[in-house]
Amino acid sequence: MSETPTDSPTGWVADHIRAYVESDGARGHLYHGSPTLLITTRGRRSGTPRRTALIYGRDGDRLLVVASNGGAAAQPAWYLNLTAHPEVEIQVGADKFRASARTATPEEKQALWPVMTEIFPLYTEYEAKSPRDIPLVILTPAA
Repeated sequence: MSETPTDSPTGWVADHIRAYVESDGARGHLYHGSPTLLITTRGRRSGTPRRTALIYGRDGDRLLVVASNGGAAAQPAWYLNLTAHPEVEIQVGADKFRASARTATPEEKQALWPVMTEIFPLYTEYEAKSPRDIPLVILTPAA
């Protein structure tokens, strides 16, 4: 994705992204104490690159993100986009790379969910109130 991405339309998220990009990750990598990355997906209908900021965890070389949408009934748009186009671009701090995204299997989620709830305990509340199974996404850097 060499085109300039469209950033999240949510004001505080767009501000976070702007600070992250302008400082090459020096500002914004930690957001209220939680590590964040920028993920650029390709719009499933528009084909437009779309960028948002997400809390992440690690499992070895892989990165983990949660499609919580605050526990809402609907999946977040970024998640729907990566299920249609699993090749994504990631920025963690100053590091930028391509990755392949996939939803964790139920067994993987069971093993990895505690990694994410330790980083951001509200995920437990989001999952309890959500009518859907909240996906945990595994991001594997491209070789």
